[in-house]
Amino acid sequence: MIGRRALLAAALAVCAGGTFAQPYPSKPIRLIVPFTPGGSTDILGRAIGQKLAEALGQQVVIENRPGAGGSIGAEAAARAAPDGYTLLMGHIGTLAVNPTLYPKLGYDPLKGFAPVAWVARVTNVLVVNPAVPAQTVQELVRLAREQPGRLRYGSGGNGSAAHLATEYFKLRTQTDIVHVPYKGTGPAVTDLLGGQIEMMMTGAPAVMPHVKAGKLRALGVGNARRVESLPDLPTIAEAGVSGFEAIQWYGVVAPAGTPEAVIARLNAEINRALATPELKARLVAEGAEAAPTTPQAFGAFIAAEIERWRPVIQKAGLKAE
Repeated sequence: MIGRRALLAAALAVCAGGTFAQPYPSKPIRLIVPFTPGGSTDILGRAIGQKLAEALGQQVVIENRPGAGGSIGAEAAARAAPDGYTLLMGHIGTLAVNPTLYPKLGYDPLKGFAPVAWVARVTNVLVVNPAVPAQTVQELVRLAREQPGRLRYGSGGNGSAAHLATEYFKLRTQTDIVHVPYKGTGPAVTDLLGGQIEMMMTGAPAVMPHVKAGKLRALGVGNARRVESLPDLPTIAEAGVSGFEAIQWYGVVAPAGTPEAVIARLNAEINRALATPELKARLVAEGAEAAPTTPQAFGAFIAAEIERWRPVIQKAGLKAE
């Protein structure tokens, strides 16, 4: 009998363009990161790209294509040839938020992409400037209700993951907190440190160094359960906002029509990389957790997230810049 490995190799060879084509991959792979270098999407994309290159024996070229909340890079990936040589490092914004946020989006996250692998969840952390007289989530909610419009929160821009998470927090707590959008998370954190705004809910990597330095106060995390790297921080749900959950997540997708055998190979290699002690430790350091699963499960998750966040975006009146 022909072994499974031989069958897979044969299938990959045919999928690559013909019966006598070289097995996949036979040339460098392009991984599009639809944001600027240095952010969480870029950091995770480069980590996965390095591991894929080692496993596949081909270079994985990271291509940063920022703009329009990640839509420019995502559209470029969706329009690429479905041959396994162009991938997208997607996240909650590009794959779940943008379909509602942008009325004329140039791609469809469900029809335009084939899910490859869910890479990681990154916790959102609710932080305040130390001058804010709130030591807990409940005290912050009480303050916001007693003084509507007094508190200001920052985000990396309209439609960003931080914007979405905090608007969801406002809806669940029935509070009036003013949104101050910035051109990136960095400037927002700078103003939070300086007291120009009072609070933020954003990814752990951007704020936890300042929390540890005593320059910001962390009140809770957006996960459904406590985070391994931040065990002393309660979830926002257990701190009083029942049912609250708002995280950032990241995953790899390919253009729709990419051969199933190629998808299976990439999924297996990414899941294997996520299980290595090196990458596990790196994810924990970023306030992230690995999320290995099947392409089918990741696709179902993306569809559910689109439906979950659509009413939040509509009720909050979020609009693209």
